[in-house]
Amino acid sequence: MKIITVILFIIFTIPAIAQEHTHQHGADTSKPVLKRNMADTVKKSMKTDSMPQQKMLPPAHQHDEQDMHQDHMHNDMDMHEGHMHGHDHGSMMMMMSHAFSRNLPMTRNGSGTAWLPDNAPMYGYMFHGGKWMYMLHGDVFLRYNKQDLLDKGSRGNAKFDAPNMIMLMGQRNIGEKGLFHFNTMISFDPFTVGGNGYPLLFQTGESYKGVPLVDRQHPHDLFSELSVSYAYALSETADLFLYLGYPGEPALGPVAYVHRPSGFFNPDAPLTHHWVDATHITFGVATAGFRLGKVKLEASSFNGREPDEHRYGLDKIRFNSWSGRLSYNPSGQWALQTSHGFIKEPEVLHPGEDVNRTTASVTYSSRGFGKTFTNITALWGMNKTKSHNAENGVLLEGSHTMKKTTLYGRYEWVQKSLEELNLDEADFGHDALFPVHAFTAGVQQEMFGIGKTRIALGGQFSFYDPGTRLSGLYGDNPLAGEVFLRIYPGVMGSKMGKLFLPY
Repeated sequence: MKIITVILFIIFTIPAIAQEHTHQHGADTSKPVLKRNMADTVKKSMKTDSMPQQKMLPPAHQHDEQDMHQDHMHNDMDMHEGHMHGHDHGSMMMMMSHAFSRNLPMTRNGSGTAWLPDNAPMYGYMFHGGKWMYMLHGDVFLRYNKQDLLDKGSRGNAKFDAPNMIMLMGQRNIGEKGLFHFNTMISFDPFTVGGNGYPLLFQTGESYKGVPLVDRQHPHDLFSELSVSYAYALSETADLFLYLGYPGEPALGPVAYVHRPSGFFNPDAPLTHHWVDATHITFGVATAGFRLGKVKLEASSFNGREPDEHRYGLDKIRFNSWSGRLSYNPSGQWALQTSHGFIKEPEVLHPGEDVNRTTASVTYSSRGFGKTFTNITALWGMNKTKSHNAENGVLLEGSHTMKKTTLYGRYEWVQKSLEELNLDEADFGHDALFPVHAFTAGVQQEMFGIGKTRIALGGQFSFYDPGTRLSGLYGDNPLAGEVFLRIYPGVMGSKMGKLFLPY
């Protein structure tokens, strides 16, 4: 685990120092990568003393008055603090567009093909080479985690571990209207967390050595995403795209929890993970989508089986499940989606048990002065299997960043079944459902930086209310806590037109 931790630190730190060195000693920024329509937009915006007027942007990027006022304040603060120093026209023209549209900002990128609000912060390092643009991002939590702090029940546990993920993406324009993009996401969780995952009260889903994982969160696979996509711009407000992943993420649910700015300061997966976004690692995905203005419609065929316990390889490809998703971003601050999917036999220990999953979510992101961000997500998910009652899950999470300090929290209500919690039917009844309430509050404080890499200390407490029927196993209102050291890239994004420049 120590070796893997050192590797992760090197991965995040060396490119950051190199990037800082390039900025300080003058990179060659004379070769534009984005096409002329985007370059012209930026040049026009540089000629004004404030934010560009709406008529200077494509209709898809026109903000309402509140967005424009907020972005104007944000830019003024950046200029005042000298953040724009060293960024000439060339460097601005080499910023990434969205992964599936040449006419949307990169900040709308979520996970898979899902949308975040345009105002969402993005943490990463940007590189360029020839006609290609690259971004590297991710994080690692070095932590101590104890579930059931007061040892009230028999299902708590404690562990030192290091949940992590690293993602490299790249893209280039193809012809006058095409865009090619690739995503690679890897995680050393199998080494730094272990095959049976980490302790997390009331968490369920997947298995290890033939035993269901209960009160534990399973690790990510070493290869969590290997995907390619091609998008074609019919116009500035309309796109067609095709996404292929092995593994990848189908069009089902909101942006996965590890990529949501409202939740990625929290090292723990949500208890609603298998109600909403558990399909974010799927071995075999094909998604086709169409965007028209602020609306996007997608359909996926994918492998319903969740990853097996052998976390180092690639699972068998199956295209036996389907999903559809409707997304709507009414302004730069909001992203809404609703989706439904049929998932064929997701759990290896429950052959023949298919799941119909329905989700809906709303995500809000705003930007204040300097590096100030507020991100909130509300979501609902429902699993329905044959001959069982529907099981619902609700989540509300948020984070507020004020330069170097982030406060975050999460509330969940989820219905866990007898089967999910691996309980005895003779004691609780055949169709018993257990509504669990979970509250988490935490803080992260950035301590220092190495190049563009940030090192932060953080901690959180969780409070659970599982009801009296489970008190014999968990105690009354068990508590959990953890402390961590987090390594991650700095935030990028002062806004200029439809582009976001590094701080």
